Amino acid sequence: LLGCELTASTKSYTFQVDEEDDSDHILALSVVCLTDGAKDECNVVEVVGRNHENKEIAVPVANLKLSCQPLLSLDNFKLQPPVTFRLAAGSGPVHLAGWHKIMHREDASFEEDDDLSEEDEEELPPIMPAKK
Repeated sequence: LLGCELTASTKSYTFQVDEEDDSDHILALSVVCLTDGAKDECNVVEVVGRNHENKEIAVPVANLKLSCQPLLSLDNFKLQPPVTFRLAAGSGPVHLAGWHKIMHREDASFEEDDDLSEEDEEELPPIMPAKK
């Protein structure tokens, strides 16, 4: 599970994995919400990552305000580490929750597993017309 809190004093949190790790990692963001002590101001949370050209990009994923939208469900918004969550506006505190999945490459099979080979498949009898 992933959990972090962004505040006026801790405006960012970076999730990264060991570069020598040979596994595939998926980080999924489930919920972003204001917590105790939040003011009635706009709190904008951005996700900072790298695009296909390895340039840094920042995308706002939540704009929370205590009086109208204190919580946002992101339905397991999937990201590939390394990724930084940044409080771009507001003073928080904003809590982020999600999960981290590790897929070991030697365990992952990209080939379709056929339970039955051609020799094992049952032959079905031909369909006969109904008797009158």
